[in-house]
Amino acid sequence: MLGYLMRRLLLIIPTLLCILLVNFFIVQAAPGGPVEQAIAKLQGVAGGTIGAGHTETMNAGQSRASRGLDPKLIKEIEHQYGFDKPLHERLWLMLKNYAQLDFGNSFFRGAKVTDLILQKMPVSISLGLWATLITYLVSIPLGIRKAVKHGSHFDIWSSTAIIIGYAMPAFLFAMLLVVVFAGGTSLSWFPVRGLVSENFDQLSTLGKIADYFWHLVLPVTSLVIGGFATLTILTKNSFLNEVTRQYVVTARAKGLSERRVLYGHVFRNAMLLIVAGIPQAFISVFFAGSLMIEVIFSLDGLGRMSYEAAVSRDYPVVFGSLFIFTLFGLLIKLVGDICYTLVDPRIDFSARNA
Repeated sequence: MLGYLMRRLLLIIPTLLCILLVNFFIVQAAPGGPVEQAIAKLQGVAGGTIGAGHTETMNAGQSRASRGLDPKLIKEIEHQYGFDKPLHERLWLMLKNYAQLDFGNSFFRGAKVTDLILQKMPVSISLGLWATLITYLVSIPLGIRKAVKHGSHFDIWSSTAIIIGYAMPAFLFAMLLVVVFAGGTSLSWFPVRGLVSENFDQLSTLGKIADYFWHLVLPVTSLVIGGFATLTILTKNSFLNEVTRQYVVTARAKGLSERRVLYGHVFRNAMLLIVAGIPQAFISVFFAGSLMIEVIFSLDGLGRMSYEAAVSRDYPVVFGSLFIFTLFGLLIKLVGDICYTLVDPRIDFSARNA
């Protein structure tokens, strides 16, 4: 197991390198870079964004946008953003700094990328962690019960509710919750801005905990509503598949109780597929599913920051976020493999050639 973990950890390095290289060259080919953004702002171009209609290539866009400006000023702007260096030199400098976990400074936010990521991370971790935890706490017992009650009225109406929840987009359900429970009607039970209240520092310890969870109710519920459907059906089908196996028939023939058969024998084998989905579930909520939720509930997290950085061509923030996302995702998947062995100790990763 230790050898397998070491191989997986070593594979993270070339994986990160390949992802950074691919995205670096894609970004270099994209029009409207930070130099063009700065020139456009100096010239008063609305929105500060040079679109495809204004520039067809980066070089052509820069020449058109820079008309009427002092060439020395343009050189200063290029030097400020590091674009006065050749492409290969910029790439080498980026890789060298990233190897030291130095992501540089944001072009437009006036702060270190590391500080920005650490500042936004509590919001994204809160959403991803609690949404994933609640999804599993609801879906696994519900899926087991649906498997036990397969074909009953409970199975039918719960499946109907699950399908409706799965069909509704998270952002649409979030807007519905805002309208119903956050002042859109006569009810104003929950806040719709931020992760904590403005007077958070003045609250007691219990008050801070209550205020934190009070703000999380609506955004986490919005993320959970679509996520638990797939997991519930997967849990049910896994249990239904296992209860037909010969070892279950043998266990029942020995006189074991149904509860002992279900949780002592079936549970371990059926949960392997469920455990495999934990990393993917957390990653999808943490990185992808929270952007619209952060916007709707005015939460300043990593998803929103990364999106704004991509739009404004803030390359240090874009690459820093990409590096952290990729590294975090690879480590989470490695944790998923470790969870396999906890659920079923018979699994031996040391025998795998990975």
